[in-house]
Amino acid sequence: MLSLRIGRSCTSSSPLLRLVAIQHRSYTAAKPQTNARIVNSASAQKQIQDIENNASKILRAVQLRTAERRKLRSEMTETFSTAEDIQRMKRLKETEDIQAAWTEWESTRELLNETIALLADEDPAMCAMAQEEYISLLSTLSHLASTKFPELLVPNSSTGHLSALMELKSGVGGSESSLFLSELLRMYMRYANVMNWKAALVGSNELDGGGTKDAIVEITGSGAYDALRWESGVHRVQRVPATETSGRVHTSTVAVVVLPLVEEKSVNAEEDLFSMDDIKLEVMRARGAGGQHVNKTESAVRLTHIPSGITVSMQDERSQHQNRRRAFQVLRARLMDLKIAAEIKSRRDVRRNLVQGADRSEKIRTYNFPQDRITDHRIGLTLTGINYVMEGDGLQSIIDPLQFHHNESVLADMLDEVPS
Repeated sequence: MLSLRIGRSCTSSSPLLRLVAIQHRSYTAAKPQTNARIVNSASAQKQIQDIENNASKILRAVQLRTAERRKLRSEMTETFSTAEDIQRMKRLKETEDIQAAWTEWESTRELLNETIALLADEDPAMCAMAQEEYISLLSTLSHLASTKFPELLVPNSSTGHLSALMELKSGVGGSESSLFLSELLRMYMRYANVMNWKAALVGSNELDGGGTKDAIVEITGSGAYDALRWESGVHRVQRVPATETSGRVHTSTVAVVVLPLVEEKSVNAEEDLFSMDDIKLEVMRARGAGGQHVNKTESAVRLTHIPSGITVSMQDERSQHQNRRRAFQVLRARLMDLKIAAEIKSRRDVRRNLVQGADRSEKIRTYNFPQDRITDHRIGLTLTGINYVMEGDGLQSIIDPLQFHHNESVLADMLDEVPS
C-alpha cells in the first residue's frame, strides 16, 4: 500500500500537497475518474470521536502518567546525584513506554485530522490515497486505545521475580484422589520443564497402593509464582477409576496451595517477614517409614509463628539442619502469601477480584475425563483435550486467560480512581 504522510498544513494550498498532486497527475490521467467516497469527513470525525469516548478514562489515565513524568523531569537536580533523583530516574525509566505510546497517539491524531481534509479532494487519486491512509491511521488509533494503553497502564507485578512453592493435598475420593494428585504433580513438573524452570520435590507422602497423599514441590524460576498462583484452590476430577467394575464415574478432589517462594539469602534482615522472637522451634524424632535413621535421632522440626498461629512441620530430610531450613522456607512462603493477600484486599475494598485464587476452599476447576473436558469455574472457561493439559504443554492455555482477567480487574480498579 502506498502510504501518504501529510505534513502540518491541511490546506489545499500547502506546497507539500501541491507537490503530491503534481507527482500523481500522470497516474490519475490513466485511471478512470470516480467520485465514490468510502468515508466522508463527517463519518470519519464520528469514528474518531467514538474511539475517544469509549476510551475516555484510559486516555485520561495515560495523560496523568505523562503529566507525572513531566513533573518528575522538572524536579531532577542538575547533578542527578541525590537519592530522590535515583528514585525519579527509576520512575522515568518505568514510564518510557507509555510516553512513547502517548507520543504515537498524538502524532496519529494529528495525521488523521490532516488526512480527513483530503477525503473530499476532487482529485480521485488523492482521495483514494487519503481513504487508504485514513483506514491505516484509524486502525493504529484504535489499537492504541483498546490494547496498547491498557497493557501499559497495568503495573508490573511486584511478585514477577518470585519462584513458587506448591502444596498438594488429597481430598475426597480416597485412593482415586491420591492417584489424581500424582498426575497433577507430574503435570506441574512437566509444565515447569516447558517454561525452563527447575522443579524439585521437597516432600511427599506416597501410598503403598499407588498415588500420593500429599506433596510439596519447589518450582524455581522468574515468573513461576505469577503463573502458578492461579492453581490455588480445589481441583475436581470426574472419571471412571481403574478399579471400578460397573463403569460408574467417580468424583474426587485435590487441594492445591501455591505460595510465593522467598529465598533466605535474598531477604535482608530489616525486610524479613518475621522476627526470631516470634518463632517457637521444636525438634523431635521423625515418624513413619524411612529406615533405622528415622525414630533414632531428633531430626524432625516444627516451627510455630506465634503472631499468626502458622505451624510448619518438616521431617522429610535426614538431618535436623536440612529439615530446619526447609521448614523456615515454607514458613516464609506462607507469611509472604498472607502479606500479598492483605495488600490485594486493601486495594480492593469495593470491587471483588474476578479470579478468586486466594480462596483455597473454592472449587476452581473440573477435569471431566469421559467428556474430555476441562472447565475453569472462575471465568467460565471450557477446553477440550485433557491429555494435552495433563502433559503440561496445554496448561498455558488456561493460565493465560486467567492472567488476562486479572489484568482487566486491576485496570478496572485503577480507572475507578481516575478523576473525570
